[in-house]
Amino acid sequence: MSLLQAVPAVPAVPAATFDWNTLAAREHLVQIYVNESTLLDSLEQYVAAGIENGEVIVLIATQAHLEALEERLASSGFDIDGARSHQLYITFDASDTLQKFMVRDWPDEALFQHFVHRVIQRADGRRIRAFGEMVALLLARGQTEAMLRLEYLWHRALERHDLLLFCAYPRAAFMPHMGSTVRDVYAAHSCVIS
Repeated sequence: MSLLQAVPAVPAVPAATFDWNTLAAREHLVQIYVNESTLLDSLEQYVAAGIENGEVIVLIATQAHLEALEERLASSGFDIDGARSHQLYITFDASDTLQKFMVRDWPDEALFQHFVHRVIQRADGRRIRAFGEMVALLLARGQTEAMLRLEYLWHRALERHDLLLFCAYPRAAFMPHMGSTVRDVYAAHSCVIS
């Protein structure tokens, strides 16, 4: 039985027509992207909309994606250093963050909740717009069940906290025989960005 079997299937919305500004609380978005440019386009729009809406941006991503995103945002006129100094732009390295709550290659729920609680505290009551790639790292390592467990833990965190979460996976990480895994990933989210 899948860890996420009880979560219903969700519709797919094309990235080109998706409205990043009007997301409801507790949305859990996913994009399985074909190339880095596609991911960065979506991520830039997601983050820019959050900054414009006065939300706290929390990014748990690879260093390469964090650097590329910040270059794009700076080119668009966003003051990332100023936002960072006011705790409005908070970044974590995805691999380092995983190590904070993985125990014997499995996400420990109490340690994960502690991490989320610390992030919520840093936001100081402001709405959070988060992005995460930890699940993609687990998938790339072949830790499919741990990845699904982490998606489930995020799903539970969204039930308790007023935040938005955008997850992303590279399409190349899914092997042809992983159709049920793709369905489980889609089912863990409230919206699929195609």
